[in-house]
Amino acid sequence: MSVFQKFKTAYENQDVEATIACYHDDFTFVRHQTGTTMNKSDMAEIIKAMFASSNMSINDSRCLYENNEILVRHAVMDFPDGSREAILSFDKLKDGQVILTETGATPIAK
Repeated sequence: MSVFQKFKTAYENQDVEATIACYHDDFTFVRHQTGTTMNKSDMAEIIKAMFASSNMSINDSRCLYENNEILVRHAVMDFPDGSREAILSFDKLKDGQVILTETGATPIAK
């Protein structure tokens, strides 16, 4: 199963553990807003909070490109704080997991 399909299935099932399992232990997320970084543990906490909220949803999730080294994804996300963004994610892959994610986001009015 592709890494994208693992993510998509985990998101659709609101499966926190399956989503976290998509990330490599040495994972780094570069925040598009600030340029700061988070590790797998930090990301796991955010995923848990997002999935616990009834205001969070991932819509129109699609794979733009995937091979053994990279994954490029796009989705429209509704966040617990009420914001909505179109998200473009670049993921570097290692051992079938995401080791690095960088994103770009465009706010969308609801």
